[in-house]
Amino acid sequence: MGTMPPFFFLSFLALLCFSTVLLLTASSQPLYTNSRWIVTEDGERVKLACVNWVSHLEPLLAEGLSKQPVDVISKQIKSMGFNCVRFTWPILLVTNDSLASLTVRQSFLNLGLFECIAGIQSNNPSIIDLPLIQAYQWVVEKMGEEEVMVILDNHMTTPGWCCSNSDGNGFFGDRDLDPELWVEGLMKMASLFNGVSNVVGMSLRNELRGPKQNVNDWYRYMTKGAEAVHAANKDVLVILSGLNFDKDLSFLRNRPVKLTFERKLVFEVHWYAFTDGQAWLHGNPNQVCGQVSRNVMRLAGYLVERGWPLFVSEFGVDLRGTNENDNRYLSCFLGLAAEHDLDWALWTLVGSYYLRQGVVGMNEYYGLLNWDWRDVRNSSFLQRISSLQSPFRGPGISEGRPYKVIFHPLTGLCVQRKSLLDPLTLGSCSEAEGWEHTPQKILTVKGTYFCLQADDLGMPAKLGVICSGPNSKWHIISESKMHLSSKLTDGSFVCLDVDSNSNLVTNTCKCMNRDPSCDPASQWFKLINTTRTSISTQSLSLPVDSNLSGTHWASVSSI
Repeated sequence: MGTMPPFFFLSFLALLCFSTVLLLTASSQPLYTNSRWIVTEDGERVKLACVNWVSHLEPLLAEGLSKQPVDVISKQIKSMGFNCVRFTWPILLVTNDSLASLTVRQSFLNLGLFECIAGIQSNNPSIIDLPLIQAYQWVVEKMGEEEVMVILDNHMTTPGWCCSNSDGNGFFGDRDLDPELWVEGLMKMASLFNGVSNVVGMSLRNELRGPKQNVNDWYRYMTKGAEAVHAANKDVLVILSGLNFDKDLSFLRNRPVKLTFERKLVFEVHWYAFTDGQAWLHGNPNQVCGQVSRNVMRLAGYLVERGWPLFVSEFGVDLRGTNENDNRYLSCFLGLAAEHDLDWALWTLVGSYYLRQGVVGMNEYYGLLNWDWRDVRNSSFLQRISSLQSPFRGPGISEGRPYKVIFHPLTGLCVQRKSLLDPLTLGSCSEAEGWEHTPQKILTVKGTYFCLQADDLGMPAKLGVICSGPNSKWHIISESKMHLSSKLTDGSFVCLDVDSNSNLVTNTCKCMNRDPSCDPASQWFKLINTTRTSISTQSLSLPVDSNLSGTHWASVSSI
């Protein structure tokens, strides 16, 4: 991690330019669902590429407003390539009138946050004496001015940090989760934002959990909540979370949710490295990635395959780059998220908190922004996720014949070519080469007779037209399903890899045993199905005659 190399930075800028075309904001019209996709009224896909912005802690104000003006933060969100915010709130913000009517100044005075008051007066003076609920509305409005969509996420009932099994906010019937009060709060919030065009969804409850959780009450109350929200605001998507800290939606496999409305239902899931404890640190990365990915698909990912939208509404890592558990998880997550082209929301935008768990000014190391909310905490990470901010496929995304791009999760880049003689290299996925992976396991450049070939150990992967040999066949191997392996003429096996110059080479396959200390991430690739309009249009050429006057070239392409 750390700062972004110049080559990667240029690729990142190219992708952001491309994203302005593909990353729809849909701020002026409601969203719907079409099978597994979220779409506009006209049926065009809108991919949710969101970031979480916290507003559910004790001060009850969107974090960061003591550090930066809200319009600066909103512009930062947009400039980093995000098209939406999952904006958190607690039930008592709309059901407790004395709390909702408390001014921002009074809220911070009550908590002894005097420096924060001075910061808010300096950066956002117009809200310091607004009631808290109006301040929340004002932040949503300011995001709308930047065409940032908003998903209202009911995070807790009482203001405070989430989550534990014993915090009283976990499941229906807990001390602070009275079902009737919860439904009342959902209805009030839905009504409050009825007609606010950039509010496109409501997430009904964050991370249901604890000893009282059970499937029957989940259906009973989540159905009530969904119907209440839709009755109060027919425009918003209704987003339902699962059980066990929003990891488990497996119960829907044999018992679908029955609602009176259609084309508005979305499910959400959370996935962090710590979801699986320290497995990434202590296990072989190939095996852990394979096992965890299968588990995620079994518990929640299967919904996409059954035609339901699935929103990964929380994922994230320690952006200092020092948490090896997080680092290993991230490449696996990005591979799966790209493969299934999932909608998602990163945790979190927040650089620091006014007050979290009794600590004033706590630094958020999972936060995109630094402590002072001025700069990006880790630009390399931002580049890694940028390829996933645009849709690879879906209704209205060109809809030509599908092809594949070769995605490299460790860098967030895709395989490109400049010419026949130049080495294949990594670059922006918006300018990626298109590939076909045939039933014979041959990777051919889309629209040509050229195929990817392994030459020798430690040598660049190359393109050729004689594609019948074993070195032209690429098998997806290892438990991670992210190694592309070929066989050399001497009978040895190699895997596709990336060298220090971002060129594609072939090396000995990494981490094929149970060694937990190895790192296979440079050799992890995903073949991603896409229907994007292919930007790479260079012709491939072969030399047909060479003499003192120069070399003559002939274009080779398939008809």
